[in-house]
Formats: sequence, C-alpha cells, structure tokens
Amino acid sequence: MKDVITTDLCIIGAGPVGLFAVFEAGLLKLRCHVVDALPQVGGQLSEIYPKKPIYDIPGYPEVLAGDLIHNLMRQIEPFHPTFTLGERVERFEKLEDGSFHLLTADGTVIHCRAICIAGGLGSFEPRKPAIEELDRFEGGRGVHYMVRDPEAFRDQRLVIAGGGDSALDWTIFLAGVAKEVTLVHRGTTFRGAADSAEKVKDLHDAGKVNLVLSSNVSHVHGNGHLDAVTITANSGATTRVAVDSFIPLFGLTPKLGPIGEWGLDIEDDAVRVNTLDYSTSVPGIYAIGDINTYPGKLKLILCGFHEAALMAQGAYHYLFPDKKYVLKYTTVNGVPTL
Repeated sequence: MKDVITTDLCIIGAGPVGLFAVFEAGLLKLRCHVVDALPQVGGQLSEIYPKKPIYDIPGYPEVLAGDLIHNLMRQIEPFHPTFTLGERVERFEKLEDGSFHLLTADGTVIHCRAICIAGGLGSFEPRKPAIEELDRFEGGRGVHYMVRDPEAFRDQRLVIAGGGDSALDWTIFLAGVAKEVTLVHRGTTFRGAADSAEKVKDLHDAGKVNLVLSSNVSHVHGNGHLDAVTITANSGATTRVAVDSFIPLFGLTPKLGPIGEWGLDIEDDAVRVNTLDYSTSVPGIYAIGDINTYPGKLKLILCGFHEAALMAQGAYHYLFPDKKYVLKYTTVNGVPTL
C-alpha cells in the first residue's frame, strides 16, 4: 500500500487549464496535488502538438504549445504543487467529514478536501486502423500509436500511416533519426499544414523518405514482434515492406473514462456545471476546461483560464465557509508562496 498523499485541492488533469488552476488556488493559499494519466505535464499540448503555435493566448501574439506549458510551470513554482503522473484516477470516495479519497489505477491514494476535474476532453484513446491482428503487436512489440521518445526509433525502419499534422510532423522529424521512413496515406492530398506537406515531398524527392499515396497499410506480420507490413494501393496492388515499427497516426478519440461513472450530471460526454463557481452536482467537486459543459460553452484555453479563477474562489468558500475573502490584486500584493 502506497503512502496516502494529503492536500487541499486535487486537480485531475495537468493540461494548461489544470496548471493555471494551481496558480489561482495558490493565490488563495490552497495546497494542490495534480494527477494525470499521461507521463508528463501539458495534456494535449505536450502529447500531440508541443511545437504547434497558439495564437489566442492574451499577451502572446504567438506562443508554441510546449513553451506555454513551460511558462505555466514556472508560474506555479512558488506554490510547490505535487504531481502524480502516468496514473489514471479510477474512483473516489466521499468521507464522513466531507473530504475525499481518490484512488488511481496504480494504487495511489490521495486524500483531499475538494476535487477539480480539469481533464480536457477526458482520457484519450488512439484511433486504430481496421487491420486484422494489429493488437498482437501493441505493447512494445512494434505498433505504436504515438511518439513519446523519438530516440526509441533510432536507426529503425519505420512505416508511418496518416495524412494529418502528426503524421507529417513525425515523418519530417524521424527522417533524421530512423534508418528508413515510409509515409503511407490513403489520399493524394494531406489534411495537415501545407508547409509540412511540402517538406515531406521535398524529403521524398531528395530520397530521404518514401512517400506512398493512394494506399493503406492492410496487414501486419511477425512472430512475437512486428517485422513487416503489407501496403495495398487503391488499385489493389500489394507490396510487403520490412519494418521494425509501424506508427499509425490517425488522431486520438476522447473518452470520459471512469469519471463518467462518478454519479455526476453528464450531458453529451461532458460534466454539467454551475457557472457561478463551476461546481458539479456533487458538492466539493468542480470541473473546468473542455471536460465541462454549460450554456454558451466555448472550448478555448483562455475560457478555461477564466473558469479556473472562479473555481478556485468557489473551492475556497466551500472549504472555509466562515472566512471572508477579500480579493487582492497581484499587481499590488505580488505572488505569495506556500
């Protein structure tokens, strides 16, 4: 049994909105512990497009997604938040005194006085192509649905499938890492950025990547570990290609996950909240960011920041109903530390 982690506010989700919630709670001197199923902070920004620019963050005409996460981490440093990463929260229990126990799939127990769900669109599952026996090669046996560590593919023969930004970006990057990269796309034009598509075509013309259009990966082969894939053209012609890894990049599908079984008021796979303080139907549990819903909801990071500020105020009043809080501006009082 792991030691119980004790905190004031447990924030489920380490994306930009969850991280900013740490800052807003810290201004109120609330201790925060952050849990995320991903192995690093940043949510979608770190997992899917860390090098993509974002244009609608106030004060930043343009900021890379990864840089935004880096700056948010610097911003919350004075409040010394703690983290449990790479573990998904499975269930919660409300105790007699109104506090909560949260339990992760790995057995971590977190005792908190309030919960803030900032899980973005929930947990993510990869969109898998309809290839027979594909699952036989998951779990480190040759099929990967995302690239967490490019060095893991050093000097390998890779086949990447997809036509969006992720497929294009990783083809460009891994061309300088892998021994051989083949990009397979079912169409003739790409859904991703035109500049990235042009770079891939230039790499193909230079003989640095193989580009196979109007085709799909139709079969996977190997004994215990993937060693080849079959590529089928729209014309019906087939080619068997030797590979070390196959990386189908068709995006991620959001799933509400275990939170959907918590007895919260759910509407269209999102948690309904009261916009007064972004509280849910269970007292002491709040939801902010893309995972919540209310009339007029906009799924924007900057809206999530606003929700985080009001959530923190609501959580403070929930935890300290007899205390009167007077709003203090950071321009006057600076940023306190915990």
